[in-house]
Amino acid sequence: MVDKTIFIFNTAISLLAILPLTLSHEHGGHGQGGMDMGPSMTASTSTAALPMNTVTVPASSKLVLPTYFSHPDYSGLLLAHIGLMTVAWFFILPISVMLSVARSRLALVTQTGFFSVNALGLLVGTIYNSKTPDLYEKNLHHKLGWAVTWVVLAQIVVGLLRLFASGKVTDERDHEERLAFIPISTHHMTSYQQMRSDNVASMHRYSHDSGHGTESDSGISNSLTGAHDEKEEETQRFVDQAPGDLSEGQATQRLLGLAAADRFFLHLSQLVPKPVMRILDVFYDAIDVLILVLGFILILTGLITYGGVFHGRNIFNGLAHAIKGGIFLWYGLLTLGRWMGCFAEYGWAWNIRPPVGMVSARKAKVPSAEFVESLVIFLYGSTNVFLEHLAAWGDAWTAQDLEHVSISIMFFGGGLCGMLVESRRIRDLLNASLSRWNTSQDRYPYKEQWTPPKTYSFSMNPFPGLIILLLGLMMSSHHQHSMVSTMVHKQWGTLFVGFALARAVTYILTYLSPPSSYLPSRPPSEIITSFCLISGGLIFTASNKDTVAAMERHDLNAMFVFTVTMGWTAFLMAWAIIVLAVKGWAVRRRQSVPHSAWSPLA
Repeated sequence: MVDKTIFIFNTAISLLAILPLTLSHEHGGHGQGGMDMGPSMTASTSTAALPMNTVTVPASSKLVLPTYFSHPDYSGLLLAHIGLMTVAWFFILPISVMLSVARSRLALVTQTGFFSVNALGLLVGTIYNSKTPDLYEKNLHHKLGWAVTWVVLAQIVVGLLRLFASGKVTDERDHEERLAFIPISTHHMTSYQQMRSDNVASMHRYSHDSGHGTESDSGISNSLTGAHDEKEEETQRFVDQAPGDLSEGQATQRLLGLAAADRFFLHLSQLVPKPVMRILDVFYDAIDVLILVLGFILILTGLITYGGVFHGRNIFNGLAHAIKGGIFLWYGLLTLGRWMGCFAEYGWAWNIRPPVGMVSARKAKVPSAEFVESLVIFLYGSTNVFLEHLAAWGDAWTAQDLEHVSISIMFFGGGLCGMLVESRRIRDLLNASLSRWNTSQDRYPYKEQWTPPKTYSFSMNPFPGLIILLLGLMMSSHHQHSMVSTMVHKQWGTLFVGFALARAVTYILTYLSPPSSYLPSRPPSEIITSFCLISGGLIFTASNKDTVAAMERHDLNAMFVFTVTMGWTAFLMAWAIIVLAVKGWAVRRRQSVPHSAWSPLA
């Protein structure tokens, strides 16, 4: 019996309704006073003394932009769309990706489940859009949602082709034809002949029965029929189990539930040339790597569309905060993954890098995690230095613009220093003044004094942590246009300082006791670093001008963002640990099942 297990965790969907409040833009945005998007207006002065037909709008008022967040009609359909997409992209998709990476037989099942829930969410969203006006014209969320859906469907099709091309699923008619020519072992043949002899003897004995006994003729006939049927069933079981590799026959079970569909994909996989199949394999693995990032972008654009933010020139400020905050969010998830043991084959899990033989030569040449962190910091600084004045292109430079450019230069220089520290070639050159004495064995015979320190075997690079520490200190005292904005920036700046301090504790621990095992050492301070990065990235994203303006209009203080983000961070980290544990379970399960007993959906 095929074990169809689907990991679908239906948790409280209502949690998603909390975060959009911080990203909403219900009553307009900055700099959009000239856009005729809606009739409503706000007034801060009393008009009681004015004539009844006179409407006076103060100079400080803003036009109210209609948004999906404030639209009252068909809100149930919108909440259903949000709930279905949350289940699909936040709960089912990560499980599906982990099972696919683990090469589990359940990957195709979860991918199909994700596609089904996502398709249902698309249907509900399409119905909602047909009944409501377009409140965010030319938004990216609608187009990106359909594009990603087609990409996921293509991955499922490629997964089916890979499965059928591997030969683990075959046509039932071919299996039945081959069954007649499968050799049967001598032991099974002897047992089969013995049962045939017993059948003949039983028939002979009953045929000479005098009929004098306690059983009637009908009873004898019934016992004859029952005994014959039982013998036939037992014989058939011996024949079915005869071949030594017949357990592979389990793989011939219909994968899609329809013989015609199985035959179609089987024949289609046979028509695909091997070079094309290798390209499709690369496409399949690339989707596994990128689909979670695409899902994050899809959720983020959905929140932007839902809140109606980032109109006009504010899009530059909004995208800057969203992209930078998203980078720190994924940096935190990567740090959490390192603590859990991901990338241990590269030596990134606070362990000793396994040598060539245990891992491939390609994996052994992968640079350290600190080098990658420094490279990302370097690339950010080298590219962002030209983008800081993009929102005010053509206007005069301000002191705040120069501050941002200085931060980019700091990232550029700090990332470059970090990469130089990680370079073994640079280390050898720095030791050149002493290495020449190492060749004079007669004058300096003490070889143990020339043994490299234990700390040489492990990377302890302070520059990534130092750059984030300085960034946090700068943002904690960065001048903003309002008190709420200043407090929000101080929150994520303080969290980045906490990341740097926790990383310093990690380096102190590893300096005192360097890793000595291929297994992850899991320093407890790295849990704090990942928490600070994830929560700081979320608050960073929410600190844009439009979101802060929406908070002020709804009388929300900075502590609202902080408390909501802390809850989301803890939940996200717990879910990430569960997802990685599911991957480990899938790997263990696949290793414990012999390849000959493979079943597509077991």
